[in-house]
Amino acid sequence: MQPETRYARNGDISIAYQVIGDGPIDLVLFGTFVSHVELIWENPDAADFLQRLASFSRLIIFDKRGVGMSDPMTLMAPPTLEERLGDVKAVMDAAGAEQAALFGSSEGAQLAALFATTYPERTRAIIMLSSFARIRRSDDYPIGIPSEVLEQTTEFLTGHWGEPGNLELVLPSVCDDEHKVRWWSQFFRRSSSPGAAVAQIRMNADVDVTDLLPLVQAPTLVLHAEDDQWIRADAGRFLAERIGGARYVELSGGDHLPYAALGPRVAEETQAFLTGTRPAIHTQRVLATVLFSDIVGSTERAVVVGDQRWRAVLEAHNRDVRRQIERFQGWGVRSTGDGFIALFDGPAKAIQCAGAMREAARAHGLEIRIGIHTGEIEKRADDEVAGIGVHIGARVAANAGPGEILVSGVVPSLVVGSGLDFVDRGVHELKGIPGIWQLYSVASA
Repeated sequence: MQPETRYARNGDISIAYQVIGDGPIDLVLFGTFVSHVELIWENPDAADFLQRLASFSRLIIFDKRGVGMSDPMTLMAPPTLEERLGDVKAVMDAAGAEQAALFGSSEGAQLAALFATTYPERTRAIIMLSSFARIRRSDDYPIGIPSEVLEQTTEFLTGHWGEPGNLELVLPSVCDDEHKVRWWSQFFRRSSSPGAAVAQIRMNADVDVTDLLPLVQAPTLVLHAEDDQWIRADAGRFLAERIGGARYVELSGGDHLPYAALGPRVAEETQAFLTGTRPAIHTQRVLATVLFSDIVGSTERAVVVGDQRWRAVLEAHNRDVRRQIERFQGWGVRSTGDGFIALFDGPAKAIQCAGAMREAARAHGLEIRIGIHTGEIEKRADDEVAGIGVHIGARVAANAGPGEILVSGVVPSLVVGSGLDFVDRGVHELKGIPGIWQLYSVASA
């Protein structure tokens, strides 16, 4: 169930916020560059990240002014850091948080540093993620972003806000998933207007909290993805070196925001830092066959038939897919919006299920693409699956054509004698997966 949205008042401005969980630590997640306190719960990965934080804290999230459900800002006069400081204080007061840990993501870390030095008695600790003391490059800050790049970025966003290209810098882990790209693009558009987004970037480009960093007294954890393309990891190291006693942890991956692939590790490090204990995640490594499916051209089809008709078709398709997965004894089933992930004890069952799924989809006038891989996966106590085997399965599916069942090179040798035939599709590079991979198309299922 989605948490209740409330409003805190700072003068004439209303700030939307929510409180989740009842842990002993108040944890304030500063509104990121784009946010929407209600819409964010519709994304499974983002909701999982927030719920992980709320599992050990009383989590307070909010939309900063000009973003999401909070009052809009004046584009010609975007809010100053001081005004945003007052907004945070108003949210904490309204939520009854006398002292809290501050989680500042991206430019939120600048605000966290200002709050911690202005109100040290109300600051329990600070977590900084994908953050920086300043953005713009200068002679004394060579790790910043050149002014011409910042100008190019604002020009691009003015004409292309809410388009898939926005995600390449901040959420590259979702860019291979058509459904996730569409969802996040819509989230950006509903969180902020193009003008408000550009105004934020221009304001942030001129903020510098370098001189405040040595004054921070609260225990501080700095987290940064090693391949962050928007804000280099050097910026995180710069923060940690100038905050006394700060701990720096570099995470694998390239996401700037914590709402996708980066989320579980960020939540784990945050819990360990604030509580001294890490979440008990029990994993079991097993050999399994993972199947990924995806509807081809779902956006175009939805436009043609209309939203109401499309929802009916999608619901019927989803029921049929789940029925076929159950028929062939699949498990660990998870919907991805326009597709499914399922696991099987053997590849023959997975291929037979894929063939049945394809025929069921065609009965609704749909084509699906399916990728299958057999390898080692991690079964977690919370029914989640992870590991390189899952990632390989997703990349195989991304290479499949409409109506195609594509398998990794290990699969044909495991189904010898099953009567299944394959067509060699040659060798491929799978994005983010080391090595060259032989792929085969299923000729008959």
